[in-house]
Amino acid sequence: MRKIFALITITALSSGCSMFPDHGQGGMAEHHYSALSPVLADQPLGPEHGLRFEWELSARHLDVLVLEGAELCFPATVLQARRMQDRIVRELHGDLEFDAANDLIIQRAALERLEKQLDAVKHSGACSPPGDISYASSAALATEIDALLNIDNQFAFNSPEVNPKYMGHLAEAAHLLRELPHYSLHITGHTDSVGNEAANQALSLARANQVKRYLQIFGITPSRLTVAAVGANDPLFKGHAPQERLVNRRVSIELIERSKVNNSLGGSK
Repeated sequence: MRKIFALITITALSSGCSMFPDHGQGGMAEHHYSALSPVLADQPLGPEHGLRFEWELSARHLDVLVLEGAELCFPATVLQARRMQDRIVRELHGDLEFDAANDLIIQRAALERLEKQLDAVKHSGACSPPGDISYASSAALATEIDALLNIDNQFAFNSPEVNPKYMGHLAEAAHLLRELPHYSLHITGHTDSVGNEAANQALSLARANQVKRYLQIFGITPSRLTVAAVGANDPLFKGHAPQERLVNRRVSIELIERSKVNNSLGGSK
């Protein structure tokens, strides 16, 4: 009898699934996604794109917290947050908008709680993350920030929406700008040569304001940010070829040392 039972058990086990996904990667019937595909310029927008936008914001919020040392001080919480980000992506890929919306609410609350906990332990000295980047001077740091703010910021045609890659650069630059509180940013919006002057002026201003909004979300105070718009009047490259129009759809951001500005405006007393 025991031999028969053992034979049945071995047969059942050998006929079933013998491979399993890594822990935390979902079930056998579930693909593992960790990012969302970009929205094309001519793609119609629906309610799910608002959820994608919220997911991008939470992803960048988590990136900033990691840069500030959250992974060193609260490694388990950061791991849980990353798994939740992946879960939301899977829900969006599976058209489970209601579930994704609920999880985004949970994720936002978790990240806000993590931010407060991180601030508390850093101020108390209970956790002191080492600086991840060492700069010889504030000028070298300003050069790094300028490079982050002014690369890969091309926009889709006729759109003020910031692409995800540039959003990541904005998050990193905002983190570094905390080391330079005496600098402000002047954001100028640009467009390509297509369209009339009034429409391009409005679009370039919308692009500048959108970048300003993200920088505020990432922790830069509004008093440090100013915006301007020049439409198509100041192209990076002259011409009408597609590649030239692409790089001209941008913002240019200038770092300004506020002490110098105040001195030049106030003069001597």
